[in-house]
Amino acid sequence: MEIERAYDFPKLKLGKVKMPFTSLSLREISEMAKKVTPYKESGEGKKKQVTRMFDTISGEYDKLNRVISFGTDIRWRKRVVSILASKKPRRILDIATGTGDLAIALKQTGAEQIVGLDISPGMLDIGKRKVKEHALDDTIEMVIGDSEALQYKEDTFDAATVAFGVRNFEDLRKGLKEIYRVLKPGGTLVVLETSVPTRFPFKQGYYLHSRYLLPMIGRIFSKDRSAYRYLSESAAAFPYGEAFNNILKEIGFIGIECRPQTFGVASIYIATK
Repeated sequence: MEIERAYDFPKLKLGKVKMPFTSLSLREISEMAKKVTPYKESGEGKKKQVTRMFDTISGEYDKLNRVISFGTDIRWRKRVVSILASKKPRRILDIATGTGDLAIALKQTGAEQIVGLDISPGMLDIGKRKVKEHALDDTIEMVIGDSEALQYKEDTFDAATVAFGVRNFEDLRKGLKEIYRVLKPGGTLVVLETSVPTRFPFKQGYYLHSRYLLPMIGRIFSKDRSAYRYLSESAAAFPYGEAFNNILKEIGFIGIECRPQTFGVASIYIATK
């Protein structure tokens, strides 16, 4: 995968033509996202494959996440919480909540209700146990749901969060439109997602980590080797930085801001409806 010099965005091949994310429409980017799947030999759609993958690795996900990120994912989530705490949201929707780490941390914002939504029953089962261990059953509700077909009315939530989940959307355009729909006017979206460093030596270090170290850790510790190859590939294919800012703008969000984290290996995006 090449790096486009002007913007340092990954180029993807569309037929015989290579082009940076900045030259693609949101619809074209969404179509490409569908092609990055965990099980390439499967005839299932991306959504079903991602659900099966996270169900399979749910028991090992938290531990491997700490190993793969060297624990920095905890610090990134704290920054998401800090951003929302200043806005004092009453109702928060945490999409792709997984095992509930961010949903639980969001209690520190003072929110009265937090909904953790995920498509994977296996991940949610672990999340529900963690919520109970923290005695947060009265504040946090963990529910099965599809990020691209949210079961909530328009203008329901004061804030929405997604941590390492938007790159798993089968249809990025549809998922972001749904988030926009359920947010109240003036509501805040905060997205924490992987990105690709653009400066030496962090760019080279990131490449070695994602291309070799992450799949190797997956092979050693996971019962699903394809899962960690997919996590690496989906991170590399995600339209990060200004490209993602443009997508949010196209959906209708305003006040968009991107804050790179830890030399650019992740980014926090903040936007307002």
